[in-house]
Amino acid sequence: MPKRPQSNPVSASVMPKAALLVLLLNVISGSGLRAEQYEADLVVYGGTSSGVIAAVQARRMGRSVIIVGPDRHLGGLSAGGLGFTDTGNKAVIGGLSRDFYHRVWKKYQQEEAWVWQQRSDYGNKGQGTPALDGVNRTMWIFEPHVAEQVFEDYVREYEIPVHRDQWLDRQQGVVKSGGRIVSISMLSGDTFLGKMFIDATYEGDLMAAAGVNYHVGREANSVYNENWNGVQVGVLHHRHHFGKVGKPISPYVIPGDPASGVLSGVSAEPPGEYGSGDQRIQAYCYRYCATDHAQNRVPFPKPEGYDATRYELLLRVLNAGWRELFNKFDPLPNHKTDTNNHGPFSTDNIGMNYEYPEGSYQRRQEILQEHRSYQQGLLWFLSNDPRVPDDVREQMQQWGLAADEFTDNGNWPHQIYVREARRMIGRFVMTENHLTKKIPTPEPVGMGSYTIDSHNVQRYIMPDGSVQNEGDIGVGISPYTIAWGSLTPRQEQCENLLVSVCVSSSHIAFGSIRMEPVFMILGQSAATGGVMALEQGIPVQQVKYAELRAHLLEDGQVLDYVSPQKKVRVFVHPDKLPGVVVDDDKATLEGAWKSSSSTPQYVGNGYHHDGDLRDGSCRAIYQTALPAGGRWQVAITWPANPNRASSVRVMIRHADGTDMVEIDQRKSPEGKDAFQPLGKFRFTPDRPAVVEVTNRNTDGHVVIDAVQWLRTEP
Repeated sequence: MPKRPQSNPVSASVMPKAALLVLLLNVISGSGLRAEQYEADLVVYGGTSSGVIAAVQARRMGRSVIIVGPDRHLGGLSAGGLGFTDTGNKAVIGGLSRDFYHRVWKKYQQEEAWVWQQRSDYGNKGQGTPALDGVNRTMWIFEPHVAEQVFEDYVREYEIPVHRDQWLDRQQGVVKSGGRIVSISMLSGDTFLGKMFIDATYEGDLMAAAGVNYHVGREANSVYNENWNGVQVGVLHHRHHFGKVGKPISPYVIPGDPASGVLSGVSAEPPGEYGSGDQRIQAYCYRYCATDHAQNRVPFPKPEGYDATRYELLLRVLNAGWRELFNKFDPLPNHKTDTNNHGPFSTDNIGMNYEYPEGSYQRRQEILQEHRSYQQGLLWFLSNDPRVPDDVREQMQQWGLAADEFTDNGNWPHQIYVREARRMIGRFVMTENHLTKKIPTPEPVGMGSYTIDSHNVQRYIMPDGSVQNEGDIGVGISPYTIAWGSLTPRQEQCENLLVSVCVSSSHIAFGSIRMEPVFMILGQSAATGGVMALEQGIPVQQVKYAELRAHLLEDGQVLDYVSPQKKVRVFVHPDKLPGVVVDDDKATLEGAWKSSSSTPQYVGNGYHHDGDLRDGSCRAIYQTALPAGGRWQVAITWPANPNRASSVRVMIRHADGTDMVEIDQRKSPEGKDAFQPLGKFRFTPDRPAVVEVTNRNTDGHVVIDAVQWLRTEP
């Protein structure tokens, strides 16, 4: 059910000191004389990357604008540690979003930017292609402080007033008249009047306080007819699950003894039924900036209240031989990293953020502190606990926090990665089906392309007594468009508000939309539409799309994309094939499968390949309930190529057992409709029909596309 805003009283104990001091002075004076009033055409609440770009666009269109919000630092996560940008297809990133990455590139053309490393040593990592970028070269990998400098350059260059450390009064701070926001007030007592407002926060506080409907958590798959929303028990994408350890890991204090209690971070509650909705959200973490450069390295601090038992699960994983700990120490310039979650137990504090989206400021501060304590304790544990295997501990001791980053916050990021919080239920809801192009998206105002990606949502106990993570999803897609209606509330709820971060989308669609370049794209589009509505004196919902589109294109936004691949695509929709067909996007994928559509012939939106790993780590399970018993011909298709594996094992599970067939994917399938028959087998309707493909002992790329069952005999 959609949610209405809830009352969130704020405790003075966690209020920013400046706001608390102003409130106390106002109370003492009894007059509120210290409160100020400010006014602009457009008021942007939230100094995130999206908020700054929205403000810049409004100024470029000749309107007055104010940025106000709780942030002390501009840029949100783009300046808060996420310097190894999640881009997807860079060709769909245009306008001011691309300008931001061009300005980052310009910063690194200056010799003074290279303090701890020679530019030649770092090379051209993360830079755009000169032939595509032309004079507007880009750099997609950068240090936090460099990104923050770019955002500060924007507000200085465009003379944008920024009111920092200002916290919205979520209980009484939004004044509306006739369906429009008139003003918003902060806990400091300061009031901001505007003709148009944009909520650019990660939490959606202004949207909620303005009475706009929203959702928190995962919708059931049935709500929007999706595949990857809701509880995903049994779905193991990526490498962030305990199946990658190689042996079962016990979640109990005494291994194998449920009576001893569960370890920290493990839920004893049932995970929920597959595909059902819940109020859980994907895990948060801080994208901390580490360095192995001794002159700039600060030892990882031991947090107050450190408790080594919180990391017992990780110790068991390491003792089982798992050694991928350093795989997401992604290199930034000057011997630094953007460090992200990787593996079954890592920096994601799974299950500890459910209350964050709707929590009071006090409760959010408690959650943020708990996350900081968890991650800093994790780093201390790996660096110092004698039980950690020597090879891991010694390598970890080479790392520390970067002394020249986040200098006013103990070298720790000032922004946690809020991967999702509230999501508006607006005029149009983006879903998985729009991202995969099963349903067209109307009135596009920007594009995304990153994998449909959710981090884990919970850690639970399996029926066999071992521990497992749930919620990690990675589904490859091609570039898609984002609807204007997903940025605008329903007109009856608010006529002069746009939402550029907590946009109207399902949980799983937001898993791709939530990337920083996209937030900047949507910030520019929101401001453009907002200013147009202001100039015409109409609600944002009544902006004529043709006029909006023309303005966006003129300003460099990318609203459609045609692949430069000149090969003719030959594909067929699974529903148009005879029999029962399961495409690769309906299969359960384990391992690092990558989506593609490079080879012309395929079923559905494309196919997946294993990246030529040859290690047995990738498995695809096609499963279906056949409508009738009897003998069925099982067939499989793949796009052939000389780089494919010549001997791929395919397992067919049927009523009489399991058969194994090997196929040569360097050759094209030989059967009807380009499907290669694997044999005829007996199936019964009470047992699922299963086909499994692996990349064990292969000699090239393993490709998976579709599997077909054709009934031949009763």
